[in-house]
Amino acid sequence: MARKQARRRKAKVERRFELPKVRWARLLAPLFAVLVVVATYELALRALDREIQSLEISGPFDRVSAMQIEAAIASELDAGFLGSNLLRMREQVRSLDWIDDATVRRRWPDRISVTVTEQVAAAVWDERGLLNVRGELFVADARHVPAELPRLSGPEVRAADVAARYIAIREKLIPLGLDLAELELDSRGAWRMVLANGVTVRLGRRDVDPRTSLFLDVVANIVTANAKKIDYVDLRYSNGFTIGWSDGRTPGESVAESEDASMLAQSVDRGGNR
Repeated sequence: MARKQARRRKAKVERRFELPKVRWARLLAPLFAVLVVVATYELALRALDREIQSLEISGPFDRVSAMQIEAAIASELDAGFLGSNLLRMREQVRSLDWIDDATVRRRWPDRISVTVTEQVAAAVWDERGLLNVRGELFVADARHVPAELPRLSGPEVRAADVAARYIAIREKLIPLGLDLAELELDSRGAWRMVLANGVTVRLGRRDVDPRTSLFLDVVANIVTANAKKIDYVDLRYSNGFTIGWSDGRTPGESVAESEDASMLAQSVDRGGNR
């Protein structure tokens, strides 16, 4: 009896430490399925991938040629239809001078399509730089600078600010019959603009927005009526402006044709705030 009880206790102890059975089939089945999917995908890629037979490039081609674009992405074309990296190809095309943006697509079964848009030069920056319509400097040293473009200048880090002010002022000048040819921000922070008719407008460093408004609201009409007789307008005063006449008269002297010019110019020629 004692022996039977001892055997039962031993059996219970052995059962207590018995490890669970591992069902390897359940564990390996998902892994095997994943391997099959990956292998099938790789085989499909190899079966479907092929050499690129044609390259389609479309765009304005005023500044950049199709040959330049093809040369920029030549290394990627060797990777094949599916193996080529479209994102890298796009960045390589966009790195070319005068390219604003690019789209690269696969065209089944073996063609790559590239569509480009070129930069539009809106202004000259300093001597040979070019700004686009967003005020971004996209060419620092252009070989050809269009003579008809307005000229902007200033510290390079302020290029976008100068471009934004140029656009804002010009939009208000055009309805008044005037246009803006130059806008400068010097190292001291002073603004100066030159109109298309040759009149220089000095805005100074302080209160630039109010001074610009004064010019647009009051002085622009005087300039329009007397453009050939005016050399410059100086708005660097706390209470008005002065006019410099091209015939040698002193600033603030009136012109017979413009009573408003006489009253305004003479009333503000009293020193001021630069």
